[in-house]
Amino acid sequence: MTTIKKISKKQILRAVEELNKGKLISFPTETVYGLGAEATNDVAIAKIFKCKNRPKFNPIIAHFSTIKEIENHCEVSKEVKRIGLKFWPGPLTIILKRKKSSSLSLLLSAGLDTLAVRIPNNKVALELISNLKSPIAAPSANKSGFLSPTKANHVYNYFKNEKDLSLILDGGQTSVGVESTIITFEKNQITILRHGGITKEDLETKLTYKVVDRSNQKNQKIISPGLTQNHYSPSVPLRINAKRANKDEVLIGFGPKFKEPNLSKSGDLTEAAANLFSLLAKLEKEFKKIAITSIPEKGIGKAINDRIKRASNN
Repeated sequence: MTTIKKISKKQILRAVEELNKGKLISFPTETVYGLGAEATNDVAIAKIFKCKNRPKFNPIIAHFSTIKEIENHCEVSKEVKRIGLKFWPGPLTIILKRKKSSSLSLLLSAGLDTLAVRIPNNKVALELISNLKSPIAAPSANKSGFLSPTKANHVYNYFKNEKDLSLILDGGQTSVGVESTIITFEKNQITILRHGGITKEDLETKLTYKVVDRSNQKNQKIISPGLTQNHYSPSVPLRINAKRANKDEVLIGFGPKFKEPNLSKSGDLTEAAANLFSLLAKLEKEFKKIAITSIPEKGIGKAINDRIKRASNN
């Protein structure tokens, strides 16, 4: 059962314990309340999509407590570090190239080779990350399509009957009240993908780089949370809604009727979502073609089907 608890050292440690168990917690940042999962846990991150009724696998922001921690998982140039030192902790998210050695969930990246990262300017959030000793994956703690929460009771109203969300840490009203600004940095140019707590003028005043606003540009390749995303495709042909494998294919099953490889032998859609990207990434290295059986079009199954349909050659 979901409960709201006032901030204390005891409750922060309890939240860390819940995250380590693969549970979800909600916590305040300076922007809005986040719906958090331990960032290496595929199943926990799949629960985020399920809880939010998120119809597609869009990237999720990874929250860190230091730039050094970000460097463990991403390629951070001296220019990006300069930007980070100006605006972190704070409401700025930067899309960075993911290191192949990163242990963070592929579901967090939505199958892309990038990660959306930031350091929140909130004492509770930073204590959580430091005590967890791992980044926290966290989109806004609301149902998809609804208003982002700026108070703990907003989160409770969305998720009070959600068994996967055990704890909401009440840190009062958030100070910024809108999501983080999302940018990329390439060729000495900052590109704004989503407006938020850091303005274009803030970036131009504190930095010497050219700043371009592409937040409203249509038909662009989007790699950012909170936007329609250009979806990942495996490097080999993918056939969907298959009942059996052709001679030159490997079949990915779902449910007890299928052998391995199988997204979930028990037919659990959350487990299937958690396994999707890692299984595709493994099999594309081993086989020339992949087929995947039909997935029920319900709950998080809708997000799975959206992903594989976009990635397929059907």
